[in-house]
Amino acid sequence: MTQLIAAIDQGTTSTRCMLFNHTGRAVAAHQLEHRQLYPQPGWVEHDPLEIWQCTQEAVRTALAKAPRAKIAAVGIANQRETTVVWNRHTGQPYYNAIVWQDTRTDAICRALAGNAGQDRFRARTGLPLATYFSGPKIKWLLDHVDGLRPDAERGDALFGTIDSWLAWQLTGTHITDPTNASRTLLMDLETLDWSDDLLQAMDIPRAMLPAIQPSSAATPYGHTDADGPFGTTLPVCGILGDQQAATVGQACFDAGEAKNTYGTGCFMLLNTGEQIVPSAHGLLTTVCYQFATEPAAYALEGSIAIAGALVQWLRDNLGLIASAPEVEELARSVDNNGGVYFVPAFSGLYAPHWRDDARGVIAGLTSYANKGHIARAALEATAYQTRDVLDAMRADSGVDLRALKVDGGMVQNELLMQFQADALSVPVIRPAVAETTALGAAYAAGLAVGFWDSSEEMCANWSEDRRWMPGRDDRARTEGYARWQKAVARSLGWIDAD
Repeated sequence: MTQLIAAIDQGTTSTRCMLFNHTGRAVAAHQLEHRQLYPQPGWVEHDPLEIWQCTQEAVRTALAKAPRAKIAAVGIANQRETTVVWNRHTGQPYYNAIVWQDTRTDAICRALAGNAGQDRFRARTGLPLATYFSGPKIKWLLDHVDGLRPDAERGDALFGTIDSWLAWQLTGTHITDPTNASRTLLMDLETLDWSDDLLQAMDIPRAMLPAIQPSSAATPYGHTDADGPFGTTLPVCGILGDQQAATVGQACFDAGEAKNTYGTGCFMLLNTGEQIVPSAHGLLTTVCYQFATEPAAYALEGSIAIAGALVQWLRDNLGLIASAPEVEELARSVDNNGGVYFVPAFSGLYAPHWRDDARGVIAGLTSYANKGHIARAALEATAYQTRDVLDAMRADSGVDLRALKVDGGMVQNELLMQFQADALSVPVIRPAVAETTALGAAYAAGLAVGFWDSSEEMCANWSEDRRWMPGRDDRARTEGYARWQKAVARSLGWIDAD
């Protein structure tokens, strides 16, 4: 009977379960989409019970595709910052999950910033005050959901990001890991514990917070129930936020190694080892992973809110394409962007700008422009946003990347990958296993139970699938990026502070 590791990859638009063998290859998988709820402009929600239902179905179907396999352990990767609060006794959510893209907490963030500004908590947390993070979302729920605050103060209401919600459903334990906790604006980066000062500043009861455990736990967080989707008792012992999971899945274990994930958003992480590197150029300082009793590894991160979500918007809102892969064919129907630049600031701009007042802009339109130019500009927007982040990363770290490892759903778009190599002027490398988020969760769980012995063994599993070399001349690169920056400037200040 073959031993495998099960990984639950709960993302912004879908949930999947993947089963990995010892070489890091997927043996079976199943994926289901869930609804995106938009009750007001700028608000984005998910139904936590729908996510749990999708998780159960994904697990059962994946297991059915490998009936002779024995599962050794379970790992979880999750969309980060998305905030759920549920009742300890009934298991019922008090409200829909508030998704990381949601901007309803902009007034809370401004009030918390006060005279100290957006970086009030950055020295402690590595984060600016922004609608992206979980802490202000918890405060909004406490302030707006009837009966929630007294329940939270009694310890009857539990907060969690999606990892905590799924771990609680699977094992009955209320836990998270440092990669997710570091995205709340409530955890001290040095102590890896909740900060009483930060909790007091946001008026959040400590009793509602999960225990913070290592990302790869030698002692399991808990065990699945035989009546649950796995049908047997299994250790759940790996948790990583999705972007940190992709970093682990890409085997970026050495300081100075970086990866970029192209999903709903786009996220570049640079491993800085045991060193906490403050950012002066709009990046996030975050936990990269913590394995068992080893010291935590940290990272600099550039977070981009809209990447694959822009392609989804072209499909669902404008009807320019019938399926996401068609965007590449449409973009190839023209030789260039026709002078069109697309800044997808649908939820404001994240790194390195951190401007909640920005909104989406299509600039440079003339009567010459057609839907092919708009599709091409949409792909180029992801490449240019990544260039913004890489420039900030170079300035903060002093590291000059020689190549960029990439993963996520959009890396199958070969035109985008060539755009990316051209925009950055470095090679772009796609691994043989593109689904590195799920693989990273599997690695965390498998390392905990000895399925893999070391990071070196996991590094040996990594292999290259394809490499794109920069081919655009310097003048075209410089002029294109300069026009992109002009378009970004026009997206700023669209929303008034009041």
